[in-house]
Amino acid sequence: MNDKIGVFICTGYGIADALDVEALTKVATEEFKVPFCKTVESCEGPGLTAINADIKQEGLTKVVIAGISPRRYTDNAFPEGVIVEKIALRENVVWTQPAKDEDTQMLAEDYLRMYITKVGKMAPLAPFQPEEAIDKSILVVGGGITGLTAALEAAKAGYEVKLIEKSKALGGWLARQHKSVPTRPPYRELEDTCVGALIAEVTGHPRITVYLAAVSGKITGAPGLFDVVLKSSPNGTPGGETVASFRVGAIIQATGWNPVDPRQSLPYGKLDDVILNVELEQMVKEHGRITRPSDGREVKSIAFIQCGGSRSKEHHSYCSSICCLTSLKQALYLRESGADTKAYIFYEFIRTPGQYEDFYRRVQQDPGVFLTRGEVTEITRNGDGRLVITAKNTMPGEQIQVIVDLVVLASGMAPNSADGEAIRALEEAKIKVTAGESEIQRQAAAEKVEQLKRHEGTEILNLEYRQGPDLPILQYGYPDSHFVCFPYESRRTGIYPSGCVRQPMDGLSSREDGTGAALKAIQCVEMTSRGEAVHPRAGDKSYPDFFLQRCTQCKRCTEECPFGVLNEDTKGTPLLRATRCRRCGVCMGACPERIVSFKDYSVDIIASMIKAVHVPEEFEEKPRILALMCENDAIPALELAGRHGLKINPFVRVIPVRCLGSVNSVWVTTAVSAGYDGVLLIGCKYGDDYQCHFIKGSELANTRGDNIREKLQQMSMENQRVELHQLQISEYDKLPEIFNKFAEVIEEIGMNPFKGM
Repeated sequence: MNDKIGVFICTGYGIADALDVEALTKVATEEFKVPFCKTVESCEGPGLTAINADIKQEGLTKVVIAGISPRRYTDNAFPEGVIVEKIALRENVVWTQPAKDEDTQMLAEDYLRMYITKVGKMAPLAPFQPEEAIDKSILVVGGGITGLTAALEAAKAGYEVKLIEKSKALGGWLARQHKSVPTRPPYRELEDTCVGALIAEVTGHPRITVYLAAVSGKITGAPGLFDVVLKSSPNGTPGGETVASFRVGAIIQATGWNPVDPRQSLPYGKLDDVILNVELEQMVKEHGRITRPSDGREVKSIAFIQCGGSRSKEHHSYCSSICCLTSLKQALYLRESGADTKAYIFYEFIRTPGQYEDFYRRVQQDPGVFLTRGEVTEITRNGDGRLVITAKNTMPGEQIQVIVDLVVLASGMAPNSADGEAIRALEEAKIKVTAGESEIQRQAAAEKVEQLKRHEGTEILNLEYRQGPDLPILQYGYPDSHFVCFPYESRRTGIYPSGCVRQPMDGLSSREDGTGAALKAIQCVEMTSRGEAVHPRAGDKSYPDFFLQRCTQCKRCTEECPFGVLNEDTKGTPLLRATRCRRCGVCMGACPERIVSFKDYSVDIIASMIKAVHVPEEFEEKPRILALMCENDAIPALELAGRHGLKINPFVRVIPVRCLGSVNSVWVTTAVSAGYDGVLLIGCKYGDDYQCHFIKGSELANTRGDNIREKLQQMSMENQRVELHQLQISEYDKLPEIFNKFAEVIEEIGMNPFKGM
């Protein structure tokens, strides 16, 4: 079927007051010979309804709407199968430029040219559908409170669930607790954990199959097509016989946590009566009373020492969220055992977030609980075998001593995403990267960091991914997620870390986290079954096509893909696992042979948009600057600049890109060859606190800069003609300065000598 392109030019929103709409119409009808062009007063509400009626009546297959921001429309706003591109004339032209100005008109006309060219190059999307049927069942790895909740919530929603637990019993750490901190108003009395009832509900649910003493032996495939091999783990470790094989659609990793070792300056392991908070919890759970390990005598006084190794750069530098609450709870265990008991809590900071502050006040009011800020410097035994605690820098401002029967260290949480040795080695290696005396030392440390991130020797899921067998461990050993925008997402599509393996949290938060992970897993299998992408391009039906006849097996696409979408054969040819794909286009930006494309986003489509702009001759002294800007932060920031009435340089032509990592260097050389005077690349923040929705897109664009500079040198062009900037959405006010300063650089080095050629 032949394409029929239609253009709708909106005259509302101040557009007709600022622009020559008749001239815009001529660009469409005379310059591009589009068969249908119409002006409309509005492109929202009744106006949008009228546009859709015209689309159907005229049989339009491709449409350009020049009016308001694309972000103002829903995904299903237009008839099915029609390709629609929207131009933000209001936000990017009318609100940012003076009305009825020559440069303003030229800007609007260039945007119309770019988008008519774009729709002409785009092809209808056909969702990816694998040969095999998409499986919608869900695997939950870990049978603690998070995993149990996730399994039950998914099953209640109608999905089949496989739950595996490496030990011989469900419940995790919560099953070892005597009581829970209060989770309901008035937040004063301890509560039952209710874990027994939850276990019974899970094991009795017809849609949940539970495998105990089992671990993942191998997971291959992709979302909707994960093939899982379970191995027995009679001792809680893998390596046993195969107990089951099955297929699932998504995976929830709820493998929990383990207590960290306390700081070495305190005599844990040296004095019998210095124990961890988890050991005290188990003692009360099993025996109903608190006794001294050294002689079995009943305990009448306890010193609780907070941050037992936590919040120390040398040991365990983050707060574990629940340690303070646990000590407050355990102080009440002691107080409930007798009116003559005393609890001493030494802390640097007491952290009881949210409504838990009420629980803190309740414990604070107990006359038998003594809380003081202070640093415990020594623990010794006196003549009768009791423990003497010496603390300095206390709230009274003096050194104090207390004599107690037992000392409890508030040991923090370490995620079960890697063993403690691997986590410590990772942190040490990261320090050595910056502290290395030579480049060789720094490179060796960097290689060690990457090895540890890949989980070599600490496998849990045993994924068949070229990037490693598990979710990569990053800071503090936690698996990566986009902590700002999508906290459940990981670098492996369809695999969702949840609970204390994702971040430290209490039991209530773990339940909520398990529910959230179940919803994400359900979303994944449903969208995958429709051939759609998950976050951040949720609902996108495009997927990459590889023209492998021209592939040189350079492996750049497989190495740079942030989500492990591509495996490779023995020759290095990429093997696409399409349902893993997030549609970021990083593979397209990486490929030197330009063999990767999407039907609605390709090297040719963007290059054609670049060339569609009318570049004035040099003597006209109207420079042209191309800005390739990330659609996730930079483009919304541009629109916010317009909303706030900020003026933008009229010589800049903006093209949104899915991710700065998708920018192929050919776009820069195309722009320079077409006469553009400079190119701006504006993406998200990168580094430890990255903001990039696709993990490392901006960082990749930066590392590819050498390739761009090399090509500019081959063209005898100055390196200053290309700049890369990091921007987050809240920094919209910086855009005018970025544009203007770059324009000053261009003015200083002179116009592009390729103009007019």
